[in-house]
Amino acid sequence: MRFSPNLRRIAAIHDLSGVGRTSLLAVIPILSTMGFNVCPLPTAILSNHSQYPDFSFLDLTDEMPKIIRQWAQLGVRFDAIYTGYMGSPRQIEIVGGFIDDFRRPETLIVIDPVLGDNGHLYSKMTEEMVCNMRLLAKRADVLTPNLTEAFALLDREYQPECTTQQIKDLIAELSELGPDTVIITGVPVSGQSGLTSVIARSKSDMRTWKVTCPYLPAHYPGTGDTFTSVITGSLLQGDSLPIALDRAVQFILQGIRATFGYQMDSRDGILLERVLPILNMPIQSASYELV
Repeated sequence: MRFSPNLRRIAAIHDLSGVGRTSLLAVIPILSTMGFNVCPLPTAILSNHSQYPDFSFLDLTDEMPKIIRQWAQLGVRFDAIYTGYMGSPRQIEIVGGFIDDFRRPETLIVIDPVLGDNGHLYSKMTEEMVCNMRLLAKRADVLTPNLTEAFALLDREYQPECTTQQIKDLIAELSELGPDTVIITGVPVSGQSGLTSVIARSKSDMRTWKVTCPYLPAHYPGTGDTFTSVITGSLLQGDSLPIALDRAVQFILQGIRATFGYQMDSRDGILLERVLPILNMPIQSASYELV
């Protein structure tokens, strides 16, 4: 008798950077550790991620449809489709078609709309990119913008400080685009510069959850990819939304703490290798709150 392990597959649509724990170099180890078969659909290959001053860049836009056609011929099925950084409107269109063709009723669609941060769009993010990302967001089950991206998707002027009610209103507006669950990351805590928070709501539940954690004075690329990867794996494992939020926030916090004490180039990202085992530990405590 042939044994076939029931491993669930995730299509991960991100770029691949050889140096720096971002995008696929974060997505694959995290979701593999959580027990999933990660099938990468790379959007580009870089020598190192773009927050270094120089890097080589190979655009894979023309290769993406070839990979997708081959997967279709193989009859590959995915339990989740998870998208991250895309470099052109054409790539967003390709990914939209891929989701339409491969989605099944039970497929979880997670879209991280990588557009900008700290109140500014990234250098290559044109208005056309924002418009196309807005259309892609309509296909999401789970949408994970940071505060900058949330305002961009709604075509509204960025506000660096928002009340909890204003964030809830943003989430409600984003939900109207189509996603069931919207998670806004990097939300400052009013009057407490040493704290940051994540706020989320699911239309099917109608409750809003908040997880607050200390803000450490260090910037590590790839934390957004890390956060959404843990969210994706946690939801596929059957965790509730607040538990998924807690797991993702705590994992990043532990990763930053494991990295912060070393004198290393912060552009290398957090030391995932030191903290991956945490993903398979039982939940010790939860810090989420209902708001």
